[in-house]
Amino acid sequence: MRLTPFGARPPASALAGLAVVAVILAAAALAPWVAPYGEADLVGGVWDGPSPATLLGTDSLGRDMLSRLVYGARTTVGIAIATTALAFLIGCLAGFAAAILRRTADAVLSRIVDVLLAIPVLISALIVLSVLGTSIPVLIGTIAVLESTRVFRVARAVAMTIAVLDYVEIAKLRGEGLGWVMSREILPNALPPLIAEAGLRFCFIFLFIASLSFLGLGIQPPNADWGSMVRENAQAINFGVYAPLYPAAAIALLTVGVNLVVDWLLALHSRPGGQTVDL
Repeated sequence: MRLTPFGARPPASALAGLAVVAVILAAAALAPWVAPYGEADLVGGVWDGPSPATLLGTDSLGRDMLSRLVYGARTTVGIAIATTALAFLIGCLAGFAAAILRRTADAVLSRIVDVLLAIPVLISALIVLSVLGTSIPVLIGTIAVLESTRVFRVARAVAMTIAVLDYVEIAKLRGEGLGWVMSREILPNALPPLIAEAGLRFCFIFLFIASLSFLGLGIQPPNADWGSMVRENAQAINFGVYAPLYPAAAIALLTVGVNLVVDWLLALHSRPGGQTVDL
């Protein structure tokens, strides 16, 4: 088998992106210990300015903005990671199966994906969430199924080029099952583009969740969420208060950080010469 290693030293931009992502993930994981106050604690008046007690001021209900941002990272990023993982599980399994089995299986799966892709993702999500409710499991499942169609297209295209190689045909002739071929022959050689796609897909899912929350159909109160925090504090701009800018900046910062890492992975994968090793 031939694999693409990720052992090259990352550039400064990728290191900056990794630092941003690491800080946000650490804050999300350690939210109860990092946040100065509880997620829903009332600590001041409405839209109070920054002070030693509340470094970023308070929100529309008098809750500490910094604490809400930290807890919002745990909620928003955690749900985005879970949704991305589920979308890749569904999309990769279906895409690999379509590439290996071909014929009827490929045609049926591809037509199902085409139907789902024909409907705008936002409209599909709004319909499903309006009918089934906006609980976190429904939110994760709905977005994962919709985004898995994009993953399917990438996984199928990558697997198609690998499935015709000699070592895959030899594995089939040995009588190896579908699961073996997918996990031991296709997946290891498809990892580089799939890892890059995972970073991009995480950004899209993360922004999509924030957008749904801004519209009121995403993560519901009292859970802190960056998208809903922008909506709840939007009117503060009229009074010269910067409360909605903090969660908006956090969304932008994480998106840029992840994209810097993804750009490095894409460049590393596409770099000519010296990027493959024999196993």
